[in-house]
Amino acid sequence: MNTFLLPQKTSKTVLALGAESDGNFCFFTQDKIYFSENFGDLLEEKNWQKYQKAVLKFLLENKIKPDIILTDLHPLYLTSIFGETLSKKYKAEHIRVQHHIAHIFSAIGDRFFNDTAYVMPGIFYGIAMDGTGYGEDKKIWGGEVFEIKTEKIKTIKRIGYLENQILIGGDMAIKEPARMLLGILVNFFPKDRIYNFIKKYYTKNEFELLYNQRKQNFNCLETSSTGRILDAASLLLGFCENKRKYKHAPIDLLEANSTKPYNIEPKIIPSQEKQILNTTFLFEYLIENLHKDKKRLAATAQLYIAKGLHKIINKNISTTFIAGGIASNKIISDYLLSQGIYASKTIPRGDAGLSFGQIIYYLFSISR
Repeated sequence: MNTFLLPQKTSKTVLALGAESDGNFCFFTQDKIYFSENFGDLLEEKNWQKYQKAVLKFLLENKIKPDIILTDLHPLYLTSIFGETLSKKYKAEHIRVQHHIAHIFSAIGDRFFNDTAYVMPGIFYGIAMDGTGYGEDKKIWGGEVFEIKTEKIKTIKRIGYLENQILIGGDMAIKEPARMLLGILVNFFPKDRIYNFIKKYYTKNEFELLYNQRKQNFNCLETSSTGRILDAASLLLGFCENKRKYKHAPIDLLEANSTKPYNIEPKIIPSQEKQILNTTFLFEYLIENLHKDKKRLAATAQLYIAKGLHKIINKNISTTFIAGGIASNKIISDYLLSQGIYASKTIPRGDAGLSFGQIIYYLFSISR
């Protein structure tokens, strides 16, 4: 266990259980955070068993009875269900923390540890970018911009996000990026033109089923995920296959095959109090320019996301944090860091740092 000292003290003992991907847990008592190893994907049974044993062993050996147990907002995560069970066992309060808010607070905590003189301002911003996170509106988030106020009445407001696109078949669209691409192309192409881009991945009958499923909105989920947009771009440009060899394969291949980007101005859709980055426009641009250098188009797609999310914040960037797995993407992070935005240096930017962010969020929410 790594140990981090915090200046803030509370009489409560707090256990944070993280999420499912890159499983980890944290424990806070008095002025210390104990930060576990990364147990890997908890959907793999051996990792899940190891994780549970480690949590219970830590509590038993240190004679700990947690007062507060923090889990992800997603009710079906293994860690969320485990947290609910432990909360009943220890008669602890169970608090669910939205996935991307926890990501942002992991970066905030990291800054405190790397700059002891840092003082949190009255208002700051967070950009969270990853593949999947359960949103407060029960949609799948993954490209989010938050405004956070630290005054007497603390508020966390989602002020922008990537345009919602459709996951045809839910999780199947994560495993097969062509489903995501098809869902985007429906926004601006007729059926026959869409088929020309999809036919190498599905038979005519399979395509018909997927197309009808999308049009009827059957077993389809909305998502603002950065990961799914980059998956679809990687497939469209020919860098990945329609089966993921590993979790981040399409995005890694997109990044590895990137050179100098073309110049494209992000298109923002104003929507009441929120700003939405138009990702359909990005795919219209990519298809219109498919005859050009695809490695430059790969870089263009990633930079479009970075510039667009940054543009949502406008000029209010005196203090901004980026977090989430895609905050480690070099093209995206290099651009945002060049704008003076902070990214974690010690704590992992992805889900391996999520339990840490849950702790920092809790301490923020109870501070006066």
